[in-house]
Amino acid sequence: MRVEKSLHSLTGKLLLTIGALMITGSTIFWYFLFKHQEKELLENSEKQAYSFVDYVKKSTRHGMITAQKLLIQQTIEAIGAAEGVLDVRIFDCSGKIAYTSRTEDVGKILDKNSPTCRRCHASSKPTDSPGVTVSKTKDNIRILNIVHPIYNEAACSTAACHFHSGGKKMLGFIEANISLAHHDQSLRSQGIAITMYILIFLFIISITLCTILWNLVSTPVSLLKQGMERVAGGDLDYTLDINTRDEMGDLARAFNAMTTDLKKAKNELVEWGNTLEKKVEDKTRAIQMAQVQLIHSEKLASLGRMAAGVAHEINSPLTGIVTFGHLLLKQFPPGSQQYEDVEVIIEQANRCSNIIKGLLGFARASAAEKAPTAINDVLDRSLNIVRNKADFFNIRLITEFDGALHRVKADASQLQQVFLNMIMNAADAVDGKGTITILTKNIREDDSDFVEIEFRDTGTGISDENIEKIFEPFFTTKPVGKGTGLGLAVSHGIVQDHGGKLLVRSKLGEGTSFYIKLPAYREEL
Repeated sequence: MRVEKSLHSLTGKLLLTIGALMITGSTIFWYFLFKHQEKELLENSEKQAYSFVDYVKKSTRHGMITAQKLLIQQTIEAIGAAEGVLDVRIFDCSGKIAYTSRTEDVGKILDKNSPTCRRCHASSKPTDSPGVTVSKTKDNIRILNIVHPIYNEAACSTAACHFHSGGKKMLGFIEANISLAHHDQSLRSQGIAITMYILIFLFIISITLCTILWNLVSTPVSLLKQGMERVAGGDLDYTLDINTRDEMGDLARAFNAMTTDLKKAKNELVEWGNTLEKKVEDKTRAIQMAQVQLIHSEKLASLGRMAAGVAHEINSPLTGIVTFGHLLLKQFPPGSQQYEDVEVIIEQANRCSNIIKGLLGFARASAAEKAPTAINDVLDRSLNIVRNKADFFNIRLITEFDGALHRVKADASQLQQVFLNMIMNAADAVDGKGTITILTKNIREDDSDFVEIEFRDTGTGISDENIEKIFEPFFTTKPVGKGTGLGLAVSHGIVQDHGGKLLVRSKLGEGTSFYIKLPAYREEL
């Protein structure tokens, strides 16, 4: 696995950002810690300087009270020889050096412009408080200079050897210069130690941070990138093995789910592509069959027009037969055999005339005009057309019409076309022998009134596979030449145009039922 190591990578940017913050924070911390340490050491040195001056004062007190100048000088020299002490001097109030660890300076008088004098005489009123300053020599060695006043004490003013009156407050002052070389060396050592500690801390934190970022960020991100490249290259079997319970784990699981879906879609596309040729062949055959059906439908349409013309021509002779039959009937006495024979002739001629009138009315092209229509009457006219056909001689027709059936707003000729198609399909389903039941009733659905017409047959039924296709144009289960596959499709369209529904229920071996539901028509009062 190749992991991105560039500074432009996410890991590189995180390392640079966090590293810069750590270095900046550590530098600030080191600076303030070093300054605090320096201040602490300087304060300790000042405290030691005060203690040193107080020690000098107490060491020379006995010699001062007893006026033993030699003892005082020896004491000062001994103290001044201590390590780190550069010199110790005692001045009187006039600025004369009375005692010093440097014997050659005894008796010198300080100039008032000297640093020591200016500290006490910086203002118009001299100060008598001790002071501490830090300066550097030419060798860049820091020196702590402390000046401490010597106050008049009762033991000193009452001594027989002294000339100081009790009203004099300050008798002189002690000055000491102490080297801070040891202090600076200690400060440098501590600074180096602190710097090393911080560098070690930064090193350990950096290693830890790099390890964490490598394992938690860089490696998972690189795996995700590699996975994307593999998937883009077509390897949809590639999966990420990241099982952490964080965002990276969620991304890995989402990635694996994505590749699974892509693989499934690809397989479906490949399978569809493999079967495309077969589907094209099937559709081609279906189109060819549809073309054959269209030609057959055109033949039927031509035959229908021709049959309508023949029926019109037959209607005229039938009218003559009925007319002359009634004239002939008057020549025979009622009750005679001739009279009854002529009545049969007139009755059968009238039946033929009624059938022809029904056919002509059904075939006549007229503009669709919806009006309040009695469904039972349309069904009666449809049944009169087919009742005397030879195909219906062995079929039992059962009608159960609701006498209080609501009317519907519809085109009667279009509904008659639908009803005839339902009756003829039922006759084909029972194969010339069986039962066809036609029922009408009022129903209520979704707070609306409907008229339901049911066509039930005792035929062989329709399979579940075909029942989903029966309303498709040119689909038929009848033998070639017997059905066009347009009847149910056209009927379904007519019923929908009237705001209704055409439903079917069927079970193999138990028959089929077609339900037509049309909105009831309510006349406005």
